Amino acid sequence: MTQPTASKTPKIEIQDLHKSFGAKHVLRGVDLTVGAGESVVVIGGSGTGKSVLLKCILGLFEPEAGTIRIDGEDVTHISRGDRSDLMHKFGMLFQGAALFDSLPVWENVAFGLLQIDRLPRREAKQKAIENLRAVGLTADVAELSPAELSGGMKKRVGLARAIATQPEILFFDEPTTGLDPIMSDVINELIARCVRQLGATAVSITHDLASARKIGDRIAMIYQGRIIWDGPVAELDSSGNPYVEQFISGSAEGPIELDVRAA
Repeated sequence: MTQPTASKTPKIEIQDLHKSFGAKHVLRGVDLTVGAGESVVVIGGSGTGKSVLLKCILGLFEPEAGTIRIDGEDVTHISRGDRSDLMHKFGMLFQGAALFDSLPVWENVAFGLLQIDRLPRREAKQKAIENLRAVGLTADVAELSPAELSGGMKKRVGLARAIATQPEILFFDEPTTGLDPIMSDVINELIARCVRQLGATAVSITHDLASARKIGDRIAMIYQGRIIWDGPVAELDSSGNPYVEQFISGSAEGPIELDVRAA
């Protein structure tokens, strides 16, 4: 990954963020800063708050306390109209690709171009095909339905859709879940390349350390609703943090408390 560009104002700045669901306090004061052009990966086990953090940044959840700033602007409690304008800066690769089954591949990729940018269908289709090629898929895939795609192809189509509007900020939600190790590495390489070519800022959440190492400039570990370690990828194995050490070793022994209660 490339180094982040110099900027006085962080692209994303999160301060003392709290989010609860009833009596369950999920985020307990998250602090995280992402520089312009930087790729930050948030790692952590299931139920640690990764997805909730991502959804708060996207505006899908509204936190009870704390602030979220994008390009220096407080967007924590903005109006629906302002939120819609803000979303133009974002691109998102969902965990399950989240393709529309009723639409052919090209319309899935061009969804933002058609619905937000209001491009003519012919122009949107051409741009969709260009983006499919950017993720290693041929033009004939454009006319297929999502049901005809393999898991790896769906991820590629999801990535093509995420980059189609040339967003300033890309979000990746468990990008390699459900893929075999070889396809996971292919997707990681594609993500790293697409982020670099766009010059975009990226925030990813994952428990896949191979993915984190491949696509991140920095890694932040979340545990019990707080960021407990944050540093360059190169320092992950020498963090000196016992929680990080246990997580990357996959050991059952250590300070991480496992929730073994029945759901």
